[in-house]
Amino acid sequence: MDWSNFIIFALIAVALWIAGAAAAWRGKRVMAMISTIAGLAVFFSFIVGMWGSLERPPLRTMGETRLWYSFFLPMVGCIVYSRWRYKWILSFSTIMAVVFVCINLFKPEIHNKTLMPALQSPWFAPHVIVYMFAYALLGAAAVMAIYLLFFKKNEEPTPTETDLTDNLVRAGLAFMTVGMLFGALWAKEAWGHYWAWDPKETWAAISWWAYLVYIHFRLRFPKRHKAAMAMLIVSFILLQMCWWGINYLPAAQGSSVHTYNLQ
Repeated sequence: MDWSNFIIFALIAVALWIAGAAAAWRGKRVMAMISTIAGLAVFFSFIVGMWGSLERPPLRTMGETRLWYSFFLPMVGCIVYSRWRYKWILSFSTIMAVVFVCINLFKPEIHNKTLMPALQSPWFAPHVIVYMFAYALLGAAAVMAIYLLFFKKNEEPTPTETDLTDNLVRAGLAFMTVGMLFGALWAKEAWGHYWAWDPKETWAAISWWAYLVYIHFRLRFPKRHKAAMAMLIVSFILLQMCWWGINYLPAAQGSSVHTYNLQ
């Protein structure tokens, strides 16, 4: 399995995800679930194949992390749809996944077997995978916030909608926290310290605190929905800085130990 096979798996998976989203809009819940899960199985089979051919977890480069994000987005959409019956969130998560799949098709970046010594750690895979799942949960929360803030701006959100957003954020922050702990253990093993306020670590802390502030704001001001949704969108933007925006900041060039994905 190599990167040239990606387009085949991606097209099949995307077609199944789109079919699942369309079935959800027609009220065919079972078909929507089956189609979405089938697409996830196809996409994950490519990830497993890449893992075997690279002889390492496909998690080193931005292109490889986008694989996991593209996989987790429909998974989260499927979970939310199965639990709360929000058919539109399955569609939005599918659209977001397709965007990241297309980015990987047109800009695959680096996919080779080279793995620098710092990445040869048992904490590497769980750290990145947990973070990608957290990003997917928080991405779904951001989609919900955009929907409530801009598409239902003249309506008062229902408790179910705000509860869903809060639950996504709480779950996402929990996984992000676990990912940070894994990262600290990895850093201790690789560089001899748990935390060094590297530019990447600084933005990780900023995004973590942003979501924590959101949770406390919701507890303190449960009726101020618009302000909370705006905070959630800002928090997601900060999260993007932590994930990939940091790679383009001058402060990270040559000084960050987390720029290995550009090498």
